[in-house]
Amino acid sequence: MMLEPLDAGLIERLVREALEEDRAFEDATTLATVDASLMGRGVFLAKEDGVLAGIAVARATFEAIDPGVRFEGSVVDGSAFSKGDILAEVRGPVRALLQAERVALNFLQRMSGTATMASQFVREVQGTKAVILDTRKTTPGLRDLEKYAVRCGGATNHRRDLAVMAMIKDNHREALAREGRSLADGVAAIRARTPGIAVEVEVDSLDDLDAALAAEPEWILLDNMHVATMAVAVRRSAGRTKLEASGGVKLDTVRAIAETGVDAISAGALTHSARALDISLELEFQG
Repeated sequence: MMLEPLDAGLIERLVREALEEDRAFEDATTLATVDASLMGRGVFLAKEDGVLAGIAVARATFEAIDPGVRFEGSVVDGSAFSKGDILAEVRGPVRALLQAERVALNFLQRMSGTATMASQFVREVQGTKAVILDTRKTTPGLRDLEKYAVRCGGATNHRRDLAVMAMIKDNHREALAREGRSLADGVAAIRARTPGIAVEVEVDSLDDLDAALAAEPEWILLDNMHVATMAVAVRRSAGRTKLEASGGVKLDTVRAIAETGVDAISAGALTHSARALDISLELEFQG
């Protein structure tokens, strides 16, 4: 899997913020009890199966504490691993290893949890044309890391922010109606203000679907529709626009949704409900 790497400046900033939040440079326990000359080795050990994401972030965490730390990954981001696998090895002063340990694990566990969940959703829809999308339901400040983890799991990023793509939702439709403007007027206004931008319209009924199709957006989002209604929407749309299904999508329902023929399925769970994977850092002293 070819992954575009995370921006090094972004990693450096987020790692620094996390270390400062943890006051890692002022570690009251480690700085008082561990001699500065004591060296050690640590291995990141997988306690369960999963898909890796965040190895570069973990490396940067240790290097931010001590640039002399040696970090070597054994598994690359986007790769599956099994319980008992060693994911990476780190060597250096024990002080640095202990100061960085929790922050590095926090990043690696959470990002790998998201990648693992994304891979499960992708696997469920294999054989259909549907792609799995993420949403903007991300941890404030960590969106780029979480969306990267989604890519590591083989899923696709949807709109990153409010400016990269337009989406007319129910409240926008209400605002348009109060001003006596149609959905088509709203789509036209978006394109006039931001030429070239893709427009998506959210609908929750077949009646709304007809109005959305008439407005000719690039995408229509079928929100919280029953699977049978989605199938009707696919037939009625007849390929005139791309269709995205969303709303309460779960691992045990995503296959049935995909089989309706929708082009994409978005799942907020990928970033707001993924469980942190069980990964530990096992330390040993040297010398």
